Amino acid sequence: MGSGNIIHELNIGGVAVPRNIILAPLAGVADSAFRTVCMEYGAGMCVSEMISAKGVHYGSRGSVILAEHSAVESPFAVQIFGHEPEIMAEAAKLFATEYGADIIDINMGCPVPKVCGNFEGSYLMTQPELVAKIVRAVADAAGVPVTVKMRRGFSQGDENAPEIAKICEANGCAAVAVHGRFRSEYYSGSCDRGVIARVKQAVSVPVIASGDVTTREDAERMFAETGCDGIMIGRGALGNPWVFREIITGEKTDVTGELIRATALRQLELSVMEKGEATAVREIKKHVAWYLKGRKNAATLKNAAFAASDADEIKAVLAEL
Repeated sequence: MGSGNIIHELNIGGVAVPRNIILAPLAGVADSAFRTVCMEYGAGMCVSEMISAKGVHYGSRGSVILAEHSAVESPFAVQIFGHEPEIMAEAAKLFATEYGADIIDINMGCPVPKVCGNFEGSYLMTQPELVAKIVRAVADAAGVPVTVKMRRGFSQGDENAPEIAKICEANGCAAVAVHGRFRSEYYSGSCDRGVIARVKQAVSVPVIASGDVTTREDAERMFAETGCDGIMIGRGALGNPWVFREIITGEKTDVTGELIRATALRQLELSVMEKGEATAVREIKKHVAWYLKGRKNAATLKNAAFAASDADEIKAVLAEL
């Protein structure tokens, strides 16, 4: 491993993604500030936090604001979730025409009970006929390429990702992303690469692999064992946005206090501009905790960060690195 060039441009329905390593949609985490930092470290594309199509339908400002993005985020994908084809199509059209989404992604992977309990997210994998209707409606309305993010299947042992992927492709989907765990596993155990390989064999559209990639070696193994066209990184990027640069270059990052401080300050600055200081400080705290993981005096610094009430106090914590 290590000799082949695994990084290349990825074409998704005519949209050129310059590097085939993508930031996954991370609810409550992947806001524009964090996505911008990941892009600056080499991510080929980022996907928005998942956005409720029903929230959009009812005019929720809290929903549509999640699609706002920086100029650095290009191309940009907006992920929507829901179970009503017409409402999903309405949201897709809005984000493509008014919010500059280059790609619309449909969430069929979220395992959270309140989402699945509302017949959305991973639950859709139990409803192949509804999947066909949703993908067709969104593809017809969006005017931009449509992708789908799914899991291995809903219930442990009931793998149907290859079948669902074929249905998605037949109804206008331009690419699929597959996380190699069942919904019932959440994030426990390990990602099954075999199902990603089976999806790749089942469809002709690009297949993006998701699950347990945190190093260049992990990425090489994923490409080699699945034949996937790209990789999506989620939890592996938390407190570690330079993972994109490491995978792209094959060079380990010297994670110094200075690097962490500069990156966290950059993210804080972007977040303050985007959301205002009060919200930015509140939301950056979990990121600071991830950045501090494994560092000397991490517990003390993390406690100080969570006690911070303004940006200057967050900066003072970071100055201790």
